[in-house]
Amino acid sequence: MTPVVSIIIPTYNREKDLKRALNSVLAQTFSGWQAIVVDNHSSDNTEDLVISFNDPRIKLFKIHNEGVIAMSRNLGIKHAEGKYIAFLDSDDWWMPNKLEVSLQYLERGADLVYHNLFIVTKLHQKFFWRIAPTRHLKSPIFDDLIINGNTLNNSSVVVRKHLLDKVNGLSEDVEVVGWEDYDVWLKISNLSENFKKIPQTLGYYWRVGGNTANPPLRLRCYAAIEKRYADAISDLSEYHIYWLNYNKGLQYYLLENYEMAKKYFGLVCLNKVPLYICVSVCRFLLLIKCATINNFIKQSFK
Repeated sequence: MTPVVSIIIPTYNREKDLKRALNSVLAQTFSGWQAIVVDNHSSDNTEDLVISFNDPRIKLFKIHNEGVIAMSRNLGIKHAEGKYIAFLDSDDWWMPNKLEVSLQYLERGADLVYHNLFIVTKLHQKFFWRIAPTRHLKSPIFDDLIINGNTLNNSSVVVRKHLLDKVNGLSEDVEVVGWEDYDVWLKISNLSENFKKIPQTLGYYWRVGGNTANPPLRLRCYAAIEKRYADAISDLSEYHIYWLNYNKGLQYYLLENYEMAKKYFGLVCLNKVPLYICVSVCRFLLLIKCATINNFIKQSFK
């Protein structure tokens, strides 16, 4: 039978994590799926693991993506047979009813659905009290995403395949590595307003895995996003695009470039941002002040 939903799972040297992810797919209450594992030529036993499942719904493709995960996802989309595309990172996993609930909303007319994920920080964790939160997007969706930043957890999204085809899949530009998902949500929001947040937590986000993001990479991504959407950001500047300035400040803080960190934190209009951002900015400014005093004392005693 032709699958209803195709699940795209890019992976690289995550045999144990991938096994957990695929087991969560096999446990789904909805069975009309295919799982497309796109392996970046792993050196572990990834291929043997996929074969060991002995399930014709699980396909394996290989690629040299040179660190551009969007290439892996696009290859998966190319071979997808389903009406819908679900994204699942190989170190994340789902609850058994994730696809069933997602498809209920899609069949009622939604074009893209997403939900919260529980944050997992250690093996054999039994209690989950922290979530990777999302928010309900307000119309126009594009403006909300520009003003407030990305809110869609990649491993929670299920979207109609024809929309991904219309925007030519995810950008393979190296400048947006790590933010290619945000870029594609923006493109899709220009085609449809039917984004739906599911009011349930239907999966798990593994925060221990190898995150390749680093401050210079993130700063490069922010610059690329600003360049791509310069007109929109300019038109919406009255709303104070706080998330860009906040995240730039954070990355410069991590680089110990405190002058640049203060500059961007200072651009965050504190009376127009969520409370947690306001608290975080004040905290970092205090830490910068303490670090500056410590450096002054050290220089004085040299």
